[in-house]
Amino acid sequence: MRLKVLVDNNTTIDEYYWGEPGVCYYIEDGEEAFLFDVGYSDLVIKNAAAMSIDLSRLNTIVLSHGHDDHTRGLKSLLAINRPEPLQIIAHPDALNHKECDGLRISAPFTRAELAEKSQLKLTRTPVKVTENITFLGEIPRVMAFEKPEPIGKQLLGEDLTDDYLLDDSALVYQGDAGITIITGCSHSGICNIMEYAKVVTGDQRICAVIGGFHLFEVTDRVAQTIDYFKNNQIEQIYPCHCTAFSVKAAIHAHIPITEVGVGLELNW
Repeated sequence: MRLKVLVDNNTTIDEYYWGEPGVCYYIEDGEEAFLFDVGYSDLVIKNAAAMSIDLSRLNTIVLSHGHDDHTRGLKSLLAINRPEPLQIIAHPDALNHKECDGLRISAPFTRAELAEKSQLKLTRTPVKVTENITFLGEIPRVMAFEKPEPIGKQLLGEDLTDDYLLDDSALVYQGDAGITIITGCSHSGICNIMEYAKVVTGDQRICAVIGGFHLFEVTDRVAQTIDYFKNNQIEQIYPCHCTAFSVKAAIHAHIPITEVGVGLELNW
């Protein structure tokens, strides 16, 4: 598998691309290629062009969840001429209206609008994206220290209710040496995600994890997260996006992490 960071909050030294507060990964598995999340704007188009990645040949986009910093790039991507409609894979709640403090933070299209523009595949259960990569669907929340907390509201029927981000999901890649977890924001809890990835794949060996961990300050939760990483002997850790510098430093004090920025390429 090859992963290229197309959108992230950070850029890297001597890589002359653009950054924004969002996530988009270009992923290849053999002959198949797709995008995981699409960032906050049309930046995915600009960075892909600068990296000589032809987005018109892609036929699949996977969304980690419905927040706008992971979905607004759909507006530009759906405008690209392509031989067949895009397939978009996501949790059913990812296309609900979402708001926080009176501001809309949801995807730029409703479920009905996106169904007209793409082949929409909404699932709460795991589904294969490629031969070796699985979208995990709805993540069971089993870790006591990763207590769910609502972020804003979502529209369910005619009611605005607390949004616990049940739509937050991730990818797992199954390789010869074990599994690699690719996450967007980890609202479900990064350790919950990894535990479920082990269940879905039947493989207890976690080689690597990349993505936002949604950890903003060093707390007991971070300490227990570090313990989880150590107990699972995870050697490749790539925290980014919604992971605070102080949290990265705390993890790095126990397990070396690798800096992430636009242009980073990883191969497993």
